[in-house]
Amino acid sequence: MSDFLSVVLAVVVAAGAAILLVEAVHWLVGRLGRNSPLAADLAQTAHKPFLATVTVFAVQQAVRSFGGDFPARDGVLHALVILVIAAGAWLVGALLLVLEDVALARWRTDVADNLKARRLKTQVVMLRRVTVAAIVVVTLGVMLMTFPDVRTLGASVLASAGVVSVIAALAAQSTLGNVFAGLQLAFSDAVRIDDVVVVEGEWGKIEELTLTYVAVRIWDDRRLILPTSYFTTKPFQNWTRTNSAVLGTAEIDVDWGIAVEPLRAELRAVCEGSELWDGRVCVLQVTDAVGGMIRLRALVSANDAPSLWDLRCLVRERLVGWIWEHQQESLPRVRASVNGVAPATHAKPHAEQDSASDARVFSGGRDGDERGAAFVGPPESAGPDDPARAERPERAERPKRAESPAAADGESSPAAGR
Repeated sequence: MSDFLSVVLAVVVAAGAAILLVEAVHWLVGRLGRNSPLAADLAQTAHKPFLATVTVFAVQQAVRSFGGDFPARDGVLHALVILVIAAGAWLVGALLLVLEDVALARWRTDVADNLKARRLKTQVVMLRRVTVAAIVVVTLGVMLMTFPDVRTLGASVLASAGVVSVIAALAAQSTLGNVFAGLQLAFSDAVRIDDVVVVEGEWGKIEELTLTYVAVRIWDDRRLILPTSYFTTKPFQNWTRTNSAVLGTAEIDVDWGIAVEPLRAELRAVCEGSELWDGRVCVLQVTDAVGGMIRLRALVSANDAPSLWDLRCLVRERLVGWIWEHQQESLPRVRASVNGVAPATHAKPHAEQDSASDARVFSGGRDGDERGAAFVGPPESAGPDDPARAERPERAERPKRAESPAAADGESSPAAGR
């Protein structure tokens, strides 16, 4: 009974001393955190892991040193060792997260020129996930190695590790492919967090990038979840690959009678009067003139994709309103001739047609005749009054073949069908 009481007393004293020590350190680091972001983050993030690690370690040492011999002593010490390993892994993970947060704090992503910040954020977030996974795996391995039976089993497992690794790789081929694709995306700079992309016909922003999947936040707040291997095997649009500034168009179909210069001046006034325009590009061009209408294209620029969308809508709205107020006669219209039936046209004499050799491709000259002969098949049989035969150039007659019996009976022979 005295041994049990001594164990309890040693545990209480050790735990109390550990808690007092940790709280004192926490208060000191918190005071330093008023002037240091690193100390403030450290006091907030690592407080609980540090408290758990120091307390469990102090209890383990108290039981080992002052507990004496009591029932289940070995089991209690083994459990405390496992708890120390787990708490230590928690503390190491917290310290690494603090360092990563400090690295991210130096680069802001809420500014216009945030390319480097987004690249660093993507890589740090990916390293954080890899770090946490590695810490968990190593911790589990160390915990298992504290069991003597598992340590003995490790030799035989290591001998067959080659075969097991091959089987595991084949079974998890797609998963491993996504993991390597995630690492490739993080360090190849092909896509970053907060990049504006167009995938599967959807326009959105990279919201989350993990080792196995990528979450794209679509403009209407839906989420498109894609495997990381998608971005290494299929093409996609990245609107912020080098910078966030982009160009966009607004197209309008109008009548041929439109006065373009006043409309161009209106476009300039709209752009200069809007905070969405970045001052780079403001152009109005006629890009098409077919089908009884002409197409006007307004090309404008903005600092980012959301601003560009709003600017394009604004430009389209203002130009349509200006045309309606000032040039209603230039609205799209359909023209039709209702004057009567058009007079029939008669073909010109053959001699007059041949005089215009520059209007023909396959006749009308030596080069045209040669080209026509190359693309025209063997002459068909025609009567003496056939106009096609009359207009066909004279060719040397081929010697007639003797009609085969099969042809005489109405069946086509290979020679006759050639």
